[in-house]
Amino acid sequence: MKTVLPHNALSLEKSRPGRRGVRFEPVQKHAPAYLPEAYLRKTAPKLPELSEFETVRHFTRLSELNYCLDGEFYPLGSCTMKYNPKAYDVLSALPGFSNVHPLAPESSVQGTLEMLYNFQELLKKVTGLAAFTLQPAAGAHGELTGILTARAYHDARKDFNRTEVIVPDTAHGTNPATAHMAGYTVVNIKSAPDGRVDKEALRQALSAKTAVVMLTVPNTVGLFETDIREIADMVHKAGALFYLDGANFNALAGLVKPADMGADLMHLNVHKSFAAPHGGGGPGAGPVGAAAHVAPFLPKPMVELKNGKYTLSGKMPKSLGKMKAFFGNAAVCLRGYCYLRQFDGSTFRQIAENAILNANYVRAALKGKFNAFFDCVCMHECVLSVNPAETNGVHTSDIAKRLLDYGFYAPTIYFPLIVPEAMMVEPTETESKQMMDAFVEAMEQIYAEIQTEPQTVKDAPHSQCVCRIDEVSAAREPNLRW
Repeated sequence: MKTVLPHNALSLEKSRPGRRGVRFEPVQKHAPAYLPEAYLRKTAPKLPELSEFETVRHFTRLSELNYCLDGEFYPLGSCTMKYNPKAYDVLSALPGFSNVHPLAPESSVQGTLEMLYNFQELLKKVTGLAAFTLQPAAGAHGELTGILTARAYHDARKDFNRTEVIVPDTAHGTNPATAHMAGYTVVNIKSAPDGRVDKEALRQALSAKTAVVMLTVPNTVGLFETDIREIADMVHKAGALFYLDGANFNALAGLVKPADMGADLMHLNVHKSFAAPHGGGGPGAGPVGAAAHVAPFLPKPMVELKNGKYTLSGKMPKSLGKMKAFFGNAAVCLRGYCYLRQFDGSTFRQIAENAILNANYVRAALKGKFNAFFDCVCMHECVLSVNPAETNGVHTSDIAKRLLDYGFYAPTIYFPLIVPEAMMVEPTETESKQMMDAFVEAMEQIYAEIQTEPQTVKDAPHSQCVCRIDEVSAAREPNLRW
């Protein structure tokens, strides 16, 4: 009987003794000259033995199992990678940038410092804020940097009684975690029925103890805070700082400047809003901007231009100190710099408008089948909701898994927490109408299956190398090794 290995077989299962693509001279006979005997292997490592063709086919097949923007559309809400031009990858790999040693003298890295300085200036221009630090390595790191900057600001004013940070329930989940990590007490306020900040709840929560109010704009249900200026005035009147979570800035760029909304501090996600890669857990960059009265407390050093030379200035007596070694994630900042240099103000406005248009197109197209929880015009993402009692017992997780069979990655599900059976869809500004129509059609077909053959949806996915698993057992008894 012929043995056929499955496509998802491990390399060790495909291995056969004696197969190889390249032959190396055995190292063991030379090793004793420079390695102590105690560190030499007594037995050969258990490595797969494959021909070159088998190796290439194995890893190519593995790569094809991964969903990526190069192959498929995936509508992940809130944290979607927006745009990753291949040209930026090439530019960031130029030897003048990629071969820089972090301890090199400033005189030998003027090009990198110039790029970082110009990036700071462009971020100031698009946000209206007075200064930016590029040290934070990600959005959450940027949040921590911003909150610690706020603490340094209040401490300098001898205002030590400000121990609370107010966070609405429509904020990104990292906001309360960041405030808690920084040593503050988190005060959570409920949203109003329209999904926006309940101003009366905010008014009652504000006090002489309030250090910061953290607001995600647009918020995690995809809505713009229409009373943003009034909210900022309330925060400032209470003596607190207004922190803006700028992770969703792709819906604002070119339309409004956070400084005009009253923001004292904000972070930006270069790996979400400014075209740097977001997959694989990093790397990222989360620059933090500050208004003039808070800027002196940002981390040091910052890149400055003095007498025609770019330098890392450490003369910031009020600074909270350092948040990351060296220049931050310079290669990520370089990608963001390329993006900001490529477009002008009117183009950024069009980008934001396209993001908003695409999300509302999907929301309107699915109305009557999968309805938005808040039935109103949204910003860059729409949050859909299903009621299992009305969908033959089908849950959001079932729909997400069934989408895989139609060639689409699942959207963000069960977040934000204030939306039951949430499905957060963000088409982004880069997807075409044809792609959105294909996504809508897939959702409509799933809706039809829910009416006629719901078990097909409940058992999905059917076409993946790993299908429906026992999620309870996987959580309670995880198999963490092969």
